[in-house]
Amino acid sequence: MRKHALIIATLLALTSLVGCDTSKIAPTSKVIEAQEKAAAEAKAAEEAAEKAAEEEARQEEIAEAIANGEEIPEEEPEEEVQTFRSRISGSEITYNWLDHRPLAVMLNNIKEGCPQSGIEEASIVYECPVEGRITRLMAIFEKYEEVPKIGSIRSCRDYFVYLALEYDAIYAHFGQATIYVGDMLNSDAVDNISGAVSGIEVPAKNAFYRSNDRKAPHNVYIDNEGIVEDIKEFGYRTTFRTGFQDKFVYCDLDDRVTWDDKPSATELYPGGKTTDKANGFSKVGARFEYNEADGKYYRYQYGGEHIDGETGNQLSYDNVVFQYANGIVRDSKDYLGFGLVGDNVDKVQVFTNGKMTEGTWKRTEIYEPAKYYDTDGNEIVINPGKTWICLIWNDYAGDVVIE
Repeated sequence: MRKHALIIATLLALTSLVGCDTSKIAPTSKVIEAQEKAAAEAKAAEEAAEKAAEEEARQEEIAEAIANGEEIPEEEPEEEVQTFRSRISGSEITYNWLDHRPLAVMLNNIKEGCPQSGIEEASIVYECPVEGRITRLMAIFEKYEEVPKIGSIRSCRDYFVYLALEYDAIYAHFGQATIYVGDMLNSDAVDNISGAVSGIEVPAKNAFYRSNDRKAPHNVYIDNEGIVEDIKEFGYRTTFRTGFQDKFVYCDLDDRVTWDDKPSATELYPGGKTTDKANGFSKVGARFEYNEADGKYYRYQYGGEHIDGETGNQLSYDNVVFQYANGIVRDSKDYLGFGLVGDNVDKVQVFTNGKMTEGTWKRTEIYEPAKYYDTDGNEIVINPGKTWICLIWNDYAGDVVIE
């Protein structure tokens, strides 16, 4: 089991301490767009032909009934189409994606590594403080096979692994703080796709490549075909594990959470309004602005719109979460640790539809998700769609500004 028992013990000890050369080019978007367009046109033509044949058959049936002096047969009602919902985002999906295991990817958020490619396609994004007191991102992709380019990719910290395990996600990164997370990554405690760097015993062969438009270390990307090959070679599951628990509770697809009795929250600053504080978010200028027209929170950082590097679209989210946790500085390199599993109960603020509800979160098992509860002890219900989660260090809770 590759030190499985040892690693689980190590994980539990950590949580009590802190609170708890590939040059493959990804297919271009134009090629994929042309392929998808051709497939869609072929499918539409087939459906139209089937519908025309059905209508012709019905008209013949009606004509025969009239000729024989019989009643015109009633048209049979169409069968109700069953709706399936994503277990990650709560959005409507097709059946073949219902039990599909997601991919968690470490993304660069230093200015030289922005904008990120493919991030717009992520259902969930985590933003957490790291050494240097900036933030790093981890994006959860449900349909990573359909995202041609993801990056730039950065290194792992153990608390991001804890977060990825909430979604039973395969974990992709390039580099790591080996002293704190190396043993875990080299065990079978987590299904990871690692770059060929020091500290990794069995690196992935196909997933990663470097681009020519940025300087190292900000030019590593994931090729979607390559990562599928690596997942297959490692023999990782591509469906959710038995007993997997959904993290979020979503309202019905034909409904909407409004929280009319809750306070308004249309400007969110997880690190405050200045850029000189040590909370992580401040130095990147992170903020969210609610747009009433479409009911989404739009993301800003580094003094401008936070966009996807492939599409140029500004990132927007149906829900934003500020999840507070105890943190520590581990060493002189400013490596951090956060309490994400244990008996502690910490504060949470959830934002949707321009409103805020406050409560607490709790997570007692590594392979189960953190759950969010309101002041009455009920799980907080949010709107289906994409969610951005900021991990707020309790020591800097006073820096947060909500307007």
